[in-house]
Amino acid sequence: MPTKDYYTILGVQRAASADEIKRAYRNLARTHHPDVADDKNEAEHRFKDINEAYGVLSDPNKRARYDQFGTADGTNGADFGFGGFGPSGFGDIFDMFFGEAAPRSRAGASAPRRGEDLRYDLQITLEEAFSGTTRDVQYRHLASCASCKGSGAEPGSMVLPCDRCGGTGMARTVRQTPLGQFVTQSECQQCGGDGHVITKSCHECLGRGRIEADRRLTVKIPAGVDDGSRIRIAGSGHAGTLGGSPGDLYVYVGVSPHAVFRREGTDTFLDVPISFPQAALGAEISVPSLEGELPLTIAPGTQTGTRMRMRGRGMPNVRGSSRGDHHVTVHVAVPSKLNKKQREMLEEYAKAGGDDIDDRSFFERVKDAFRPD
Repeated sequence: MPTKDYYTILGVQRAASADEIKRAYRNLARTHHPDVADDKNEAEHRFKDINEAYGVLSDPNKRARYDQFGTADGTNGADFGFGGFGPSGFGDIFDMFFGEAAPRSRAGASAPRRGEDLRYDLQITLEEAFSGTTRDVQYRHLASCASCKGSGAEPGSMVLPCDRCGGTGMARTVRQTPLGQFVTQSECQQCGGDGHVITKSCHECLGRGRIEADRRLTVKIPAGVDDGSRIRIAGSGHAGTLGGSPGDLYVYVGVSPHAVFRREGTDTFLDVPISFPQAALGAEISVPSLEGELPLTIAPGTQTGTRMRMRGRGMPNVRGSSRGDHHVTVHVAVPSKLNKKQREMLEEYAKAGGDDIDDRSFFERVKDAFRPD
């Protein structure tokens, strides 16, 4: 069992995420920094424990070994007698040669950081996709704190350079190994890479530099937009930190299925029932489309399942002025009931064409066919 419970020291659950651990560390570091604490002695010991806990829990490999074995190296202190060539020693050497722990490039202490991007899912109808539309959307994002102007420090309080990294945000570690001296750089665990330590956190954002806020804006949906399309709205994501630019908002558009029309790309499809006389004799009918009723000519003798194309009557192309086609498939509808006059007329039609309209059942006619004379 470890002599120290790092999770308790940082005040986080064992299942805490990396962001939660980093946030807890920053808050504790600001509160217990020896330069701001009343009891310097106590603060130094507390600050040392906080840094030690963060050093282990912020490293995925060390944290995994700590969770499993109770120590950061997983060997209860044993390094196999090779002067630092235990699990962590070999790892550092491989990291140096193969870039596993290559230091992040930084523009110096307190470098501006861009805000994170956001996603918003928006559902529209096929009619709205055809003509284009505008929608008002509302969402929550992290806005720059107005009180501290994004610095995280209470107005009037001191912001001190980090004494561990000298304000660079990067900690330098020197290791002596049988292969020589190796120098590695990593994000400073004391300041979290910021290069400074806040003596008093902002009362509004609690030192984070950003606060949650609602935002409403109008999104323009272009005509012809397809299901799954993405619209980028620059600068409408989370606010940046330390003067960094804001992230972007990405609106993902979903187009709901239509009860009548089917869409494939810029083409639309429609099934239309016609009567037997219309199919046999030909007719001029009106068919629905996304732009309204359109005239369609049915040629004499049209068979059920025939598809006709109406050029340029489909969806607009979102990247140009062209349009797809509107495809109409006709189905000859057979009436389920006939009145007396209709029946007589069809019987006359059948006789004129030589069709058999015997009222007897099929089986009765089969029996007659095989009955001996």
